[in-house]
Amino acid sequence: MTFKEKVKKLVDEGLAEHPDLFLIDMTITDSYKIIVTLDGDNGVQLQDCIAISRVIENNLDREEQDFALEVASAGVSAPLKLVRQYKKNIGRTLKIKTSSTTIEAKLTEVTDEDITVEWSSREPKKIGKGKETVIHTEKVAYGDIIEAVVTIIF
Repeated sequence: MTFKEKVKKLVDEGLAEHPDLFLIDMTITDSYKIIVTLDGDNGVQLQDCIAISRVIENNLDREEQDFALEVASAGVSAPLKLVRQYKKNIGRTLKIKTSSTTIEAKLTEVTDEDITVEWSSREPKKIGKGKETVIHTEKVAYGDIIEAVVTIIF
């Protein structure tokens, strides 16, 4: 079993004990720095990172392979990668980049194939002078999304 396989197995074991957490990314550098990025259905607390870190650290032998370990939550500005992340952000505003456009819209629905977003814009009236507010709804397939980030509104 390679070092990376051992670490992945330990991460999976730690996450099995915390079903509301899920793995976003895990990398191991050439100098054996293990970087684990987590997210959770209800956010990630410091204690969650500590618990996963302990599962990994307590089951690896530094005599066999010296390593550095970093367990962190996905930052607020980190792009969404998994369907589970989209589901937890329903109702929030996302900035979505596709190959053809950039949309800033409210996430209203999530399926296994796509997301549905909604936004409003002021457009000229079809009849008469002035403008009216028009609500737009669009489905965006995950394959079309280059990057999706939750926008924080103060």
